[in-house]
Amino acid sequence: MSAQALDAGRGWAWIVEGFALFQKSPFMWVVLTVVLALLWITSLSIPVLGPLLFNLLSPALFAGLMLGCKALERGGELELAHLFAGFRNHGSALVTIGGVYLIGSIVVLGAVWATAGGAMLQTVLQKGATDIHMISGAVRSFALALLVGCVLYLPLLMLIWFAPILVVLENMKPLDAMKRSLAACLYNWLAFLVYGAILLVLWFVASIPLLLGLLVLLPVLFCSIYASYKDIFGAPPDENPAFR
Repeated sequence: MSAQALDAGRGWAWIVEGFALFQKSPFMWVVLTVVLALLWITSLSIPVLGPLLFNLLSPALFAGLMLGCKALERGGELELAHLFAGFRNHGSALVTIGGVYLIGSIVVLGAVWATAGGAMLQTVLQKGATDIHMISGAVRSFALALLVGCVLYLPLLMLIWFAPILVVLENMKPLDAMKRSLAACLYNWLAFLVYGAILLVLWFVASIPLLLGLLVLLPVLFCSIYASYKDIFGAPPDENPAFR
């Protein structure tokens, strides 16, 4: 399967198309989002193991939501069972992607902690803000760590962005799916830049009313990812420059 080169304006179109897909079953999308949030909160209550397990299984949960998008697109019903549908036939492949994401996240966090000077930050927190030089040094270290984290995390995010969809909808192997996902994101970086900037603004607006707006924005985000997958991978290869 080949991916298409799209113009920057498609970033906004994915959000619009995602909202249209959300409108086909808004109540069930909110229910699925609440259940997913409860699973995440529950995982946080289990020290160390809980968050690790959630990250490991998150691609399978995400793949189930994409299967729900496909069902809606074809005139079917969105069901609670869709959240776990990814485990049915592609569980091992999706957990493999989750393992790559988990290990990558640990590496990124380790790099951020090392860059931020964990010992310095801990000292500032323990002794209080009394030394201006210590505080300014901690702030500079934190800013650098944030930059390092973004630089390292973005490639990891692009690696797994489309991978679960390609596994469950195109029956790809995990490694091939991750390579294709990374390439597709890089090839359409400008559209994703527009997409990300708009989502950042929408996230801020949705967070104002006690985070309640996220009950709509999160499912729209899921649907927009499906829309971007259809847009990038669905067009005939002779219409746009393509790669494999």
